[in-house]
Amino acid sequence: MKMKLKYLLFGVALIGLTSFSNDNLDTKYTTASKRTNTVFQASEGEKLIAKSDCIGCHKLDKKLIGPSYLDIAKKYPSNDKNVAYLSGKIIKGGSGVWGTIPMSAHASLKKNDATSMAKYILSLKK
Repeated sequence: MKMKLKYLLFGVALIGLTSFSNDNLDTKYTTASKRTNTVFQASEGEKLIAKSDCIGCHKLDKKLIGPSYLDIAKKYPSNDKNVAYLSGKIIKGGSGVWGTIPMSAHASLKKNDATSMAKYILSLKK
């Protein structure tokens, strides 16, 4: 008998908790929550950059050791030629374009991954 009563109370509590919905909330709050429910999905290039050593020298909007990603995007229009150029620079490294400090090579990086990274960087142009 006690067990049946526990299940009955649990069921009533569960139904009571699940009966709340956005329809019961003040419209001021539901309007605000509708504006903030945006889901951002990272591109493949952005994910690759985040898990690489790039973040040690580059930031999105500030020069660190190397230029910011936004500065790179401003300098190079997004086209196949620049994607190929930048993906080659990512793999081979280089110096002289942004100053005297060389960018280290990432020879173990796959060409497709470097291309995804370059496309992401160039997509940041505003």
